[in-house]
Amino acid sequence: MSGGGALLSGQEKLTWSQEELDALTTEELFQAYKHTGNEELKWPLVMRYMGLVKAIALQVRGVYSSFAQVDDIVNEGLLTLAGAVDKFDPDKGIKFETYVSKRIRGAVIDLARRQDWVPRSVRRKARDIDQASSELFSELGRYPTDQEMARRLGVTQDQYQEDLANSSMCNVLSLDALFEDREQSGGAEVPDGGLDSRPEDCMLRQELLETLTKAIESLRENEQTVISLYYHKNLSMKEIAQVMEVSEPRISQLHSRAIQKLKLYMNQYMTGGK
Repeated sequence: MSGGGALLSGQEKLTWSQEELDALTTEELFQAYKHTGNEELKWPLVMRYMGLVKAIALQVRGVYSSFAQVDDIVNEGLLTLAGAVDKFDPDKGIKFETYVSKRIRGAVIDLARRQDWVPRSVRRKARDIDQASSELFSELGRYPTDQEMARRLGVTQDQYQEDLANSSMCNVLSLDALFEDREQSGGAEVPDGGLDSRPEDCMLRQELLETLTKAIESLRENEQTVISLYYHKNLSMKEIAQVMEVSEPRISQLHSRAIQKLKLYMNQYMTGGK
């Protein structure tokens, strides 16, 4: 029996053999679960995305270093994945992988906060760096240099660069997190852009994406490369270091500096340049 035949003849089935499940494509399995709500189909569907969960877990683990256990991240990712399967609407024209990746990253970030993986000293220095960069950006009308940041923070340039690299643990956010902070503080939610989205939502999303594109284009070439390899190619910091033939701490510096710049750029856009 082909996968399509199994789907058409068995959408109301209560029990499925492993052979029948294996014969279904992921899309057919999704449709069968959505049509029947049969829990027997849910976990086989979830497990087909185990590779995606593991990839995100290993990527995040590469930044959180000894502060995170891969098993904890994978378990959290699977729970998020199971919930996303129920909420996802395949008729909206969005790929499930795109839909769920954002949610898995968000769940992992929440897990990191709950388990306090990042030392307080690192969080404090990351906040100091955020505040200094924001103040200098307002004063100078541009992103400050490392020398200017070090002077404002009262540390050597070498110490600043080390603190910047360490603060990468506080910056393991998808670019969507720039918008999530806005939502939590009372800003408008960024629409998912499904086929049935309202025209004004589609326009808002397009404007945000264009602004984010401009923000990324304003980065230095090596910073753009790190952002692309980390967020689009899903490489770990260690893998990016190998690709770019520099040290892993240097990649962490570039990542943190890029995120700082993007935050400043997007916050300026979202607050109307205030």
